[in-house]
Parts: sequence; C-alpha cells; structure tokens
Amino acid sequence: MKKFLKIFLIFFVGNFVFAQNSNDGKIETSSKKSLGEKGTMFVFWGWNRAMFSKSDIHFKGNGYDFVLHNVVAHDRPSDLSWDYINPGEVSKPQFNFRLGYFIKDNLAIVIAQDHMKYVMDQDQTVDFTGHISDPTYAAMVQNGQVNLTDEKFLTFEHTDGLNYINLGVEKYKNLYAKENLEILWSYGGGLGLMFPKSNVKIFGNERSDRFHVAGFGADVRTNINFVLWKRLMARVEGKFGYINMPDVKTTLNNKPDKASHDFVFGQINFGIGYVFNIKKK
Repeated sequence: MKKFLKIFLIFFVGNFVFAQNSNDGKIETSSKKSLGEKGTMFVFWGWNRAMFSKSDIHFKGNGYDFVLHNVVAHDRPSDLSWDYINPGEVSKPQFNFRLGYFIKDNLAIVIAQDHMKYVMDQDQTVDFTGHISDPTYAAMVQNGQVNLTDEKFLTFEHTDGLNYINLGVEKYKNLYAKENLEILWSYGGGLGLMFPKSNVKIFGNERSDRFHVAGFGADVRTNINFVLWKRLMARVEGKFGYINMPDVKTTLNNKPDKASHDFVFGQINFGIGYVFNIKKK
C-alpha cells in the first residue's frame, strides 16, 4: 500500500517540478493536452462498493477436508469519516488506485490496485460435504449442514483486504469537449494477482491474519471521466470480474492448512485524479 502512495507522490510532485524547471533545456511540461492524447498520464484515487456471488469454499488441513457450499459474503465499507482523506488512514476504507499512460491516442495501459473487502456472513446455515476428525466440530454438522452463527466453527474474511493488483488496457472515446470541460467514456479489461490479507479462524485455532499471494483475477470495466481544465479528473466506474484463489492461508506458522474458492464480483467505484504529460525537447 505504501508503495502505491509513493508512486502517486512521485508522479504528482514530479510533474510540478518539471513545470517549474521547464527552461533547463532538458525536460519540460508540454502544452496542456486532453486526456486520451498519446503521452498523457493520469493518477487516480477512489473508493468502491463491491458485490460477490455465492461460492463453495474448500477447507483442507490436518484432520479435516470439507466444502461449505453456496457461502454468502458481502463487502464492508468504512463509516464516513476523515479516514477517507487522512494520509495516514486512507488504506482503511475500500479504495482504488490507478496509474495510466496513453501509449497511443485513446488507448491507455493502466496499473491498478482494487482494495475490496470480503466478509463471510456469520448469520447463515450452509450445506456441508466432507469429513472432520475432531468430534467437537464434527458434531456441529447436523443433517449435512452447519450453522455458522456463533463463530465457533469458522470466521472467514479478506478484510485488509481483497487486494486485486492488476494490469489493464482501456480504450477511450471523447463524448464532449469544451475549453474547460471534457467528458470521456472508456471500456477495457484487466488481469492480475490476488494479494489478500485473509483473516480466518477455524476450529478454535489462532486467527490467521497475513498478506499472501492467493490466486488471480480478471475483469472487464467501463467508466465515465469528467476532466476540468485538462488537469482535474473525476471518475465513476463499473467493473465485473472473476476471482480464483486456490491458496488462502487459514492457520499461522506456515502450516499446510488452506482454503480455496472462486467467485464473480461486481464493483462500483468513484473518485478523483490528476492528468499530466511530459515531453523531451
């Protein structure tokens, strides 16, 4: 997370420095270009709400191998507070980061992080298949189902978070252009790694809470961008994708215990950004 903030600051501050030193004969800020022209770059920070399909979660470890079927989960947005803009706390809410570069007119390569939060609903009874050797937890399975409400059997979250680190390609189209306002629509897709910090507690074991590469994701996306004075950007974006995580850590101390699941997700995000471009003489 800190690395992404550093990248944001480097490019944002760097553009300002280039503008102040445009007479040194080496690098200068070019005349303002419209977002979408070749050589244009942008940085973006925003927030999201996410939705997840039901999933079958497979748990495997010492003394157990079972599947919970059609598990329901939701996101967990933070309460509206200064955390959304406090530099020391901005990674707590569900956020999105983008760094884009137009390799040709209206075609951008975008490096991104989607920080979603995935929380298994506790107040649910789910179907169970498989086996558990511990009689205490095996007894919690009744008629092929297990009630998760009291949290003794399992808690399962990706809350810090469901991090989708991805590389995408986006095609842009200008819908409206005046001197101080441009509106652009774009669409595209991306592919990347899932790097969650999964918070899992199973069968009374110590809570597992660590970052790890758990799998991969893919998405399609579309957005509307409002650009003021060719520099300030506001964006509303919709995204639909697929996540597959075959290696979710469920216990500490590098034990082999793990979970796996896959699901589709939807995401609505919005936020603000900055557009700039530099060129050599």
